[in-house]
Amino acid sequence: MQLPHPPVIAAWASAGGKRESAGPLAEGLDLLYEDNRLGQKSWEKAEERLLEETARACMKKASLNPDQIQLALAGDLQAQCTASGYAMRQLEVPFAGLYGACSTMAESLAMAACLSSSGVGDNILAMTTSHFCAAERQFRMPLNYGGMRTPTSQWTATAAGCVLLHPAGQGVQVPSVAFGRVQDLQIKDITNMGAAMAPAAADTLLRYFQDTGKTPADYDVVFTGDLGKVGSELLHELMQQEGVDLTNHQDCGCLLYGDDPTVGAGGSGCGCSAAVLCSHILPALTRGEYHKVLFVATGALMSQPIFLQRESIPGIAHLVELAAPAK
Repeated sequence: MQLPHPPVIAAWASAGGKRESAGPLAEGLDLLYEDNRLGQKSWEKAEERLLEETARACMKKASLNPDQIQLALAGDLQAQCTASGYAMRQLEVPFAGLYGACSTMAESLAMAACLSSSGVGDNILAMTTSHFCAAERQFRMPLNYGGMRTPTSQWTATAAGCVLLHPAGQGVQVPSVAFGRVQDLQIKDITNMGAAMAPAAADTLLRYFQDTGKTPADYDVVFTGDLGKVGSELLHELMQQEGVDLTNHQDCGCLLYGDDPTVGAGGSGCGCSAAVLCSHILPALTRGEYHKVLFVATGALMSQPIFLQRESIPGIAHLVELAAPAK
């Protein structure tokens, strides 16, 4: 979707937990927490608080109150988008819940951009969050079990990101977006999300380049969301099979934790790409270090009951084109 009137990202904010606070992007995060419970009595309530405070930080940067927000698009990994819904209970802003798994940041941003570009809304928030402990409890097993992690597994980020969009003005521009199609190559390994999501990233990128006539060389960087090391390697293989070279590719799952060997194949979770977007990508565009980039967040559309029924893991990837602010 080419947006005839590119909206702008006027403000943004990000947050990270204890592990993220020690990572290479910590300096760019607006909120850092040494206590992953954020003073709450459960991991789930901590994730709710994480999203709420990130949204408030974004609004504060834009000098806006909650009653000036026309719509918030948000989602998370908890069943029925619980963290987002409960955070909105505190913010009291119009709310539309989304679920794209780890692709939710690109999904919410793309939808907000379309609404802003159409002129039907102003002051629209797009945001998401994830929490390591809440995700482990829901999708895998209680942390108390002390289960071994495989080399292909990824670390769900305790992080959040929030952006504010205007139909026009000063800010990072959103010239186009591409909503992905569900891809399923029959991956059934719940400890290898990168393999499940890589086909979706390749499909969305190939369709985007075909539709626009552009190539990766037209962008400073092609960012994918939390494919991790394994998924990134598979993405390069899939693209090379189609004759497309992704030498300027970077993955948010690899950027958030750097070379930390304790996170397995890299970071994951809704908050991973959201935190990288708001702590690294948008600031770099604003500083002029990048002129045009692609932000492609990926998600595995599975649930615990479906996985236990031995179903395969479908993936999806949504794309957002970002351009540096107009001079």
